[in-house]
Amino acid sequence: MDEKKQLGEDQAARRSFLGRLGAAAAIAGGAAAVAASAVLPRETRAAADPAPAPAIPGYDWSRHQWAFGVDATKCIGCLRCVEACKTENEVAPDAHHFRTWVERYVYLDGEDGARVDSQADPVNIEASGSEGKYRFANRYQDAKVDKAFFVPKLCNQCTHPPCVQVCPVGATFKTADGVVLIDHTYCIGCQYCVQACPYGARFFDEKLRVTDKCTWCYHRITKGLQPACVEVCPVGARIFGDRNDKQSPISEFIRNNRVNVLRPETGNAPNVFYVGIDEEVR
Repeated sequence: MDEKKQLGEDQAARRSFLGRLGAAAAIAGGAAAVAASAVLPRETRAAADPAPAPAIPGYDWSRHQWAFGVDATKCIGCLRCVEACKTENEVAPDAHHFRTWVERYVYLDGEDGARVDSQADPVNIEASGSEGKYRFANRYQDAKVDKAFFVPKLCNQCTHPPCVQVCPVGATFKTADGVVLIDHTYCIGCQYCVQACPYGARFFDEKLRVTDKCTWCYHRITKGLQPACVEVCPVGARIFGDRNDKQSPISEFIRNNRVNVLRPETGNAPNVFYVGIDEEVR
């Protein structure tokens, strides 16, 4: 919590500085622009520049290529993954901010498309009795359901991430081991990355005034642990591992199943691989 408090203070100071700099530019014109060009490089990092390797004892990110799998045929919509993620990563305990979430797809008799809702749906919030608790309301108990399934979603850690391309200060960057991270000491809260993500995987943290998202629990996986959501899943619907290890759970999952990715037409090359979804899942 102390770290988050300090981050908040740092962000407020930086925004205040940038605000004063912008005002100076408006008044002084070209002279201020020259001054800004001399100052801002210390506050930005070019997206093309390689990020420094993390100072994690015993971890070499050049030796790993992380990937994630989701087996929608197993997911039961218990939402333990969502709760574990919020606890592990100190995500706001409400029904509007999530690093990972679960969607329900229901096909009713006589309807062509799926009805889709998530734990953030008002009906589900009412059923849970609190914005800090999550469940799916049994709203289809009297309907004739042809097919239904749950789809866990999270950041796809794209091979070609559009969020990295649009970040004006280099706060969002891709690591050598395949994870897209956000350096909150650089983030100015412009939310360009939120708009650029076609998967809705990013959100704005109003308290800290920065963008946030799933990191596959980078602080855990670099220490040999599983992401929190994977660890708590009671049915093994979430799979994680190193693709450089051909015997890892994720390598076997991809090898033994006909997997799909979300929105392949974007060319982003997501690294979350799905089994058991249909074309309506976007």
